[in-house]
Amino acid sequence: MRIVIQRVSRAQVSVDGNTVGAIGRGLMILVGVEDGDTEADCDWLAAKTAALRIFPDETGVMNRSVADIGGDVLAVSQFTLTASTRKGNRPSYIRAARHELATQLYERYMAAVSAAIRRPVAHGIFGADMQVELVNDGPVTIIIDSRLRE
Repeated sequence: MRIVIQRVSRAQVSVDGNTVGAIGRGLMILVGVEDGDTEADCDWLAAKTAALRIFPDETGVMNRSVADIGGDVLAVSQFTLTASTRKGNRPSYIRAARHELATQLYERYMAAVSAAIRRPVAHGIFGADMQVELVNDGPVTIIIDSRLRE
């Protein structure tokens, strides 16, 4: 699994002009699921997400997590994170997990993050054509791949 975490002052996701998920200060996360990803990948990434210290403390040092600040989380599925661009100029999505596995792991990731931060996780609609708006605070953007944890 691969996630892109952005520290935001606000973010929202819309489908067909209707807002389906919105947050204030917190994390906007794009989630890509690949073939071979497991529940262990979800759990590891969720723990990492909740504990990642990218919010400033009272001295301005990035030393607080989204859980520490009582921040919000918005998770949006994005299969294009699995793209391979090694050959040619047209991305290949052959590594993307099929719908059933991707949906299951995306939902597990959101549930694990929600449990870790003790708040609901806002989200988009899996597989929908979504429009995402955000104000990246910092900017701070972190990419984490569960296959690179060891």
